[in-house]
Amino acid sequence: MKLSRLLLALLALGATATASAQEKVLNLYSARHYQTDEALYANFTRQTGIKINRIEAKEDELLERIRNEGANSPADIFLTVDAARLAKADELGLFAPVKSKLLEKRISPNLRSPDWFAFSTRARVIVANKELVKAEDAQNYEDLASPKLRGKVCSRSGSHPYNISLMASLVAHLGEAKAEEWARGVVANFARSPKGGDTDQIKAVAAGECGVAVSNSYYLARLLRSDKAEDRRLMERVAIIWPNQKSFGAHINISGGGMLKTAPNKESAVKFLEYLASDDAQRYFADGNNEWPAVASVAVKNPALEAMGKFKADSLPVATLAKNSAAAQRIYDRAGWK
Repeated sequence: MKLSRLLLALLALGATATASAQEKVLNLYSARHYQTDEALYANFTRQTGIKINRIEAKEDELLERIRNEGANSPADIFLTVDAARLAKADELGLFAPVKSKLLEKRISPNLRSPDWFAFSTRARVIVANKELVKAEDAQNYEDLASPKLRGKVCSRSGSHPYNISLMASLVAHLGEAKAEEWARGVVANFARSPKGGDTDQIKAVAAGECGVAVSNSYYLARLLRSDKAEDRRLMERVAIIWPNQKSFGAHINISGGGMLKTAPNKESAVKFLEYLASDDAQRYFADGNNEWPAVASVAVKNPALEAMGKFKADSLPVATLAKNSAAAQRIYDRAGWK
């Protein structure tokens, strides 16, 4: 009798171990901090049965963790925002190339590299105080360096990835020499030393502390969709200007990610990346943070984005932004854009 119970116990233990070994998992390191992503991940698990183990932290912390973990890193996927940050991970040699016909079909070539993919897009737009700045004086990024805007420009730090990527695009369009001349002109037009985030720049423009600034589009959409009356009143005082509509178009940046070289669950990792390009995920990914899908055929119903109107987007490949990031930082440093 005792022997029978022992055999049953051993069989049960073996079955548990087999089930555990067969459990499909994905270890995700994410620098995205949006509550709506919870639904995104839950839907993936429902569809595939793959459990997501997630660690969220700032980009630099996650990259340092991956480097320290080395070949033993449990991370399968690294997700973040901004091409400059993806470029940093790429420079560290952390990504593995992903061969996927689905991703190649769904994500246009200008929104991917051999090692990582964009899954949502955002634009960097000009915001102007309606009383302090004439809209015709701030139609292009280049106008921010004009003497007409002397003492009227607010900005966040020149070392922030959002500004790094904007400068990287200007290097591609204008060349390094003209891009640096532009940066020096903008610095000469500062209303105050660079500080704060994009929402701080919008509020400073609305308050008249400065006349003009640059912001990612989703910060404006958040304020337009806000339940707070003061946020909506704030937006009544600022004009949203889509830059460079008669030239190369408004600068586009991304949220994206890739599979890590040391990924222990490569099959799950590829499935997850492909899932992020699905219609359902694109809506979660984009609309949840007031962005646009990276997959052109996916429509998103977002009243704030619709209110901001249609615009010409820069078609510059995001891989070019990544390539020019180091040059962009050097230009800001030389120009004194702290």
